[in-house]
Amino acid sequence: RVEVCWNELAAEVGALTATLKRLGVESGDRVVSYMPNIPETISALLATASLGATWSSCSPDMGSVGVLDRFRQIDPKVLFAVDGYRYGGKDFDRREIVRELVRQLPTLEAVIYVPYLRADSVLDQLSRDRARRITVLSHADAVAHAAAPAFTLVPFDHPLWVVYSSGTTGMPKPIVHGHGGTVIENLKSQLMHYDLRAGDRFFWFTSTSWIMWNLLV
Repeated sequence: RVEVCWNELAAEVGALTATLKRLGVESGDRVVSYMPNIPETISALLATASLGATWSSCSPDMGSVGVLDRFRQIDPKVLFAVDGYRYGGKDFDRREIVRELVRQLPTLEAVIYVPYLRADSVLDQLSRDRARRITVLSHADAVAHAAAPAFTLVPFDHPLWVVYSSGTTGMPKPIVHGHGGTVIENLKSQLMHYDLRAGDRFFWFTSTSWIMWNLLV
């Protein structure tokens, strides 16, 4: 269990924003995630959005084919990834799938790697695997240099994130949500549908592949 205060969140988002900028991420670029619902995923989303880049995520309980069917359609520049996830008291190793994603996503220029299950990581393996030049960073290195959060001004309909249809009747269809519309829809949902007020706590048991995670964030 981890608790994160607002100041800690702001500091991590600021550091990640600066790192993404150093990696060449600009407004309109796509940043993707293969991570569960952990604090690092939320700060990665916020850092991506603060640059005007577009976020998209798949949960690590998905296999490589399902993830590639989605991410190949949007040409991501940076991948956030974990070594595995924990469910029902069991650990599920996803290191080989991460390596496969890196091999099969030709537009990737950088990987930021979070060793979630164990202290060791596959950073060296990722470096050896790459057939082209890709920057590989640990999450610790990505947040090591403090920076104040900075926010790029974008138009109302500027792409915030890409979510997907289920893919049960064909390839998953990418669905783009804009900054302004997302704020309005969330405000409407929280006030009118859920009756959320100051001091309330909102919990939704979901994975990072489902739009309910986006609403939760």
